[in-house]
Amino acid sequence: MTRKLYDILLDNTKIGITELEKADAPMGVVFGKIKFINIVSGYDFFKTFCLTHNIEIVSDFPDDRLILTTYIPNLKVIDPNGNEIKGQGINIEGMDNDCFEVTIFGVPYPFFEEEFPYHVKEYENQFKK
Repeated sequence: MTRKLYDILLDNTKIGITELEKADAPMGVVFGKIKFINIVSGYDFFKTFCLTHNIEIVSDFPDDRLILTTYIPNLKVIDPNGNEIKGQGINIEGMDNDCFEVTIFGVPYPFFEEEFPYHVKEYENQFKK
């Protein structure tokens, strides 16, 4: 199955894309690796953004270049039709020498099931043995 590519926007500027390839379906959570556009260091980019915009940083390990943010209000994930994937919160976490992920928490049902049927099916298949 080919997954959709979702645009990641910060302050209405496209900073990357993701497939939102992972989920916790019962909790309405989706997340995925970020492929950055014109950003060399995700760590530097998000640390600077958070400090400049008074966004709380939950974890910051400069030696490892690892950061975890709280909710970033101006961060959006947009589907191929231009619709925002809305949830109760959205954040970023990652490490420069590994990967960065975007996580959307609390995506409501039935929208979650409509947008991510493969995540729901994968979850349901765990119990069909």
